[in-house]
Amino acid sequence: MRAIRSRAIHWPSSNDQEPEYFDDAVLIAENGLIRDFGPAARFEAEGFDLSCCEHHPSWLMLPGWIDAHLHFPQVDVLASYGTQLLEWLEQYTFPAEAQYRDPEFARVAAASFLELLLRHGTTSAFAFCSSHKASATALFEAASARQMRLVAGKVLMDQNAPDTLLDTPETGAEDSAALIRQWHGQGRLGYALTPRFSGTSSTLQLAKTGELARQFPEVWIQSHLSENLAEIQWIQSVHPQYQDYLESYEAHGLVGTRSLYGHCIHLSDSEISRMASQGGVAVFCPSSNLFLGSGLMPFERLKAAGISLALGSDIGGGTSISLLKTLADAYKVCQLQGYTFDAYEGFFILTKGNALATQQDRFIGDFRVGREADWVLMDPSRVPLIERRVSSARSIKEELFVYMILGDEQLVAETTVFGQAFQFDGSP
Repeated sequence: MRAIRSRAIHWPSSNDQEPEYFDDAVLIAENGLIRDFGPAARFEAEGFDLSCCEHHPSWLMLPGWIDAHLHFPQVDVLASYGTQLLEWLEQYTFPAEAQYRDPEFARVAAASFLELLLRHGTTSAFAFCSSHKASATALFEAASARQMRLVAGKVLMDQNAPDTLLDTPETGAEDSAALIRQWHGQGRLGYALTPRFSGTSSTLQLAKTGELARQFPEVWIQSHLSENLAEIQWIQSVHPQYQDYLESYEAHGLVGTRSLYGHCIHLSDSEISRMASQGGVAVFCPSSNLFLGSGLMPFERLKAAGISLALGSDIGGGTSISLLKTLADAYKVCQLQGYTFDAYEGFFILTKGNALATQQDRFIGDFRVGREADWVLMDPSRVPLIERRVSSARSIKEELFVYMILGDEQLVAETTVFGQAFQFDGSP
């Protein structure tokens, strides 16, 4: 059993404006689950011995942060200079991903990747692997060893990429089915069918992916959609039989409530309407969109249309593993479009919102009793500027906004996964 006493905030309902905040809270975790949570005064009144708590009065505890879109093999291409999406893939990403065909390379990289996520406060993620079965196996093994809630998938791509990365419709389907049977639902792991984007998959491969989605309806689907104008034109030339980008997935049954599509910047009115009616999730990746010059996702418009929204770092197109930095970029992207993305909405989407969008809210996203014991403890004293700025904050909402705009991994004092603490010294 662990008992933590600190300040704490979470969103127990699905309303992004109404958090529950305690300036002195106690959380008790046992066997990987939250056994109790609430104000310290209530625990004391019930006779609980508060002296048994790990007490951090100035720290702030939040549910674990969820990254809804990132690329496991792309850590080594973070901050690669000078190109937009398609050229960036050819020059940097594809060569880096080719290394993951080596099982030992993938094993070492997977351990490093997950340690980086934890250091940055990310406890759960939706991850693209490379197109090699070995990369997915390595990541699932590493996540299982850390008891992380992680959804991942082997990338499917049988055309328009280097030979070292290509599978075939048959081998891609066979490898995906084998990985699903081995890993989906094992512990806290889940599988996502993962066509990179429809331009690197033939019609036959997309059709086989749809067959797998029908065979295994409990798995997720993740891919990319309408990220870049040149990409959209290219997709139209690769798949001229479809009226638009979205239909290249729709035609094969790949759009639904368990489908996550990164970016969704340049959707047409028809695509927005169809995606909303089918329940597809649009994953906002502001850091990547700014870095690669792809455009500004119309967050407010998609939200008003009823599309389910999530947030992702999209490393390595994204420029930081820190989801706090992703929030800062989300704020700026929305500001440029006349929409105020405030701190409550930001930290809601990072926790409960991403859990809801990915249909994992019965496991993670808040501190209700029975949820899995994932949390992040932030210590503002680790960053002198933030400590000074927080001292003048007039509310918890103002304090959260400081973290959202100025924060990074230096704030993370502890990341806890399934009740197990990973502590960091706070060094830059």
